[in-house]
Amino acid sequence: MSITYTVLTLFPGIIDAYFSASVMARAVERGIVRYRAVNIRDFAPDKHRTCDDAPYGGGPGMLMLPEPLGRALEAAGVPGRPGKAGSSTGELAQAPEGADPPAGGRRVIYLSPSGRPFNQEMAEDLAACGELVLLCGRYEGIDQRIIDLYIDQEVSLGDYVLSSGEAAALVIVDATYRLVDQVITRESLEEESFSRGLLEYPQYTRPEVYAMIKVPEILLSGHHENIRRWRLRKQIEKTLAVRPDLIRRGEETGLFDAETGKIIEELRQEHE
Repeated sequence: MSITYTVLTLFPGIIDAYFSASVMARAVERGIVRYRAVNIRDFAPDKHRTCDDAPYGGGPGMLMLPEPLGRALEAAGVPGRPGKAGSSTGELAQAPEGADPPAGGRRVIYLSPSGRPFNQEMAEDLAACGELVLLCGRYEGIDQRIIDLYIDQEVSLGDYVLSSGEAAALVIVDATYRLVDQVITRESLEEESFSRGLLEYPQYTRPEVYAMIKVPEILLSGHHENIRRWRLRKQIEKTLAVRPDLIRRGEETGLFDAETGKIIEELRQEHE
């Protein structure tokens, strides 16, 4: 299994730097990950390579022009969908909020604070796609007609605004490529935060004593079953304290096994 990332950006150097370092560089070398950084300015129609203009109706800031974006998407192999364009009244014809994007294959994503929130579940879904096309916005965003004609899914990293769509795109890349087979061991993925609806347990390495704090004795015991139970309990303790919403979700969906459920109840009683 492999995955291809096509990133449309005004600053391809940011993207190139990420794909040429560390674990990602090795995944690219092995052919597990492929990528293209498409410079949107190469598709601007004028000699100044202009990619932005003032929005109709007034307002602060500048908006990315549709012509360079549309040409860049077409050059990247993403065809427009004329039947989905909005009317001249400005009525949007995109998929309704919450609708599922096309399954498998290529997914065309616009990084936007107006999109659906990104989480581990979405990362797993996107990692199963053969190709992700990531459109990086700048300034006040992009012309709505590009969203209507080309975009499958708008994705937000959270309730805050970034000046750079590139930073958001690289978060999506980082969260998804590591889920592709052979990039990281399956055992490591299974032990991570969110993998079983819980945050990760605390971990320690050498030295045994640092700043007068000693590694918990149980981790030095060599008793694998006791270590497993201790780690599970610590996961639940942290999740209850920091993300109780994950505990509620796990209980509502039947995600937790009997052992996890029992520890949750014990910790709640202790807290009370």
